[in-house]
Amino acid sequence: MKHVVVIGGGVAGLGAAYKIRRAADAGVEVTFTLVEKDPRLGGKLATEIVEEPGVGRYVVDGGSDSFLTDKTPVHRVARLLGIFDEETGTLEENKKTFIVKDGRLVEMPDGIMMFAPTKIMPMATTTLYSWPAKFRMALDLVIPRKRVAPGVRNDESLESFVVRRMGRECLIRLAEPLVGGVNGSDPAEMSLAATYPNLLEMEQQHGSLVRGFLAQRKKVEEMRRKHPAKPGEKRRTFFSSFVPGLQYLTDRMADAAGRDNIRTGVAATSLTRRGEGWSVVLDTGETLECDAVVVACEVWAAEALLRGVDVAVADLLAQIPSSSSATILMAFDEADCPFDKRWHGILSPAVEHRTVTGVSLMSSKWPGRAPAGRVLLRAFVGGARDPEIVKRSDDGLTEIAVSELTELLGIRPGARPIFSRVFRWERGMPQYTMGHLDRVEEIEARTGSIPGLALAGGGYRGVGVPNCLESGEKAVSKILSEWGVELSEDAAPQARAH
Repeated sequence: MKHVVVIGGGVAGLGAAYKIRRAADAGVEVTFTLVEKDPRLGGKLATEIVEEPGVGRYVVDGGSDSFLTDKTPVHRVARLLGIFDEETGTLEENKKTFIVKDGRLVEMPDGIMMFAPTKIMPMATTTLYSWPAKFRMALDLVIPRKRVAPGVRNDESLESFVVRRMGRECLIRLAEPLVGGVNGSDPAEMSLAATYPNLLEMEQQHGSLVRGFLAQRKKVEEMRRKHPAKPGEKRRTFFSSFVPGLQYLTDRMADAAGRDNIRTGVAATSLTRRGEGWSVVLDTGETLECDAVVVACEVWAAEALLRGVDVAVADLLAQIPSSSSATILMAFDEADCPFDKRWHGILSPAVEHRTVTGVSLMSSKWPGRAPAGRVLLRAFVGGARDPEIVKRSDDGLTEIAVSELTELLGIRPGARPIFSRVFRWERGMPQYTMGHLDRVEEIEARTGSIPGLALAGGGYRGVGVPNCLESGEKAVSKILSEWGVELSEDAAPQARAH
């Protein structure tokens, strides 16, 4: 019987554990032990159910609150788990986004795709940009595409790309808070090839972002005409979640993988290769002997574990920085929130010098997140702009959020949250800086040659939930392949000869 130790109980580690369990159910002689240093499983999928007596319940997502609907791994695993019907889309009737400008909220113009305008009138009439900025953005239609030498990776920073194609005001007012802020990144350091390669491809294919996004929109509209929604069919929105919150996915994966094989509150402290096997030392003093290891923890934690295995890999991992952030969830009485609630989010550019970088109106973005008569807000702080803020107390962070949202939204002065929750993510967001893909390729090449070792998580090829889930599954595929087993994601395994 082969034994795999999985280090890390986030979506990547649980994705690995669940695939090992599926392999065992299909006849492969394999078992696993998963160790997670925190008392709770799920990593950045952190959902708390808060009951307000006599009123109802809140579904509070403190980490990721959604995944991209177009990415299939979550849907596939949800079907395997029997929870696909629990998926939910956003409330599209409330789909508005506001940008903070000069202390006021300006609605994002209709037709903006990422940060490129695709409709003339909304762009002409918006107050988000100055007229010189609007003319500069229009030049995207005539600016030549960048020349890329054969055999050279096409990459540049987000800042360089947006300023080159659309101008600096587009970067400052929208691209930085929309793209850089979501990734907790500094636009001057953020690798576009590692984060949004489609933008680079769009420029090369269409010669213009505006033309590229227009073509993309036309393609989507044609698909909708060819395949209209069937009566009773599930709503398809850009983002999806689960009715009980996003942690529902990791909870169900843990159940299906087998919680008897999962240990929480236990950290791996060292990793050593022993002949054809591995030894994993825990902070309890125990040593787990195994045939393979999936390292599915943060890159900075993986670096410490891998330093005794391959110094070159550890040095490469050390070059992947991570930013820190926090989310503050607050519930208010609707009577204290007399503002229009038909919106999903607010983005605050760095030029506004505000502590709160973004806001989600969770009770208007998702169905069933708050009882009737209540408003659930989520504020974001930290990231590349201010990573040290996460060290403040819960009360301190809540006070900052209440103060800034009172000013921005018009919450009744003196109103206090019915409850609040603070979730800290110290060094929780890996940064894909320039050269990231080269580093990842070298990491994969070196670990690929080490039998029984695989890495997974958000530090490599995507920070989204589907990417992390798939990385855990691919890590197991690498190990099974070394043992002469191929296992598709949904089918029974078939042994093959090397």
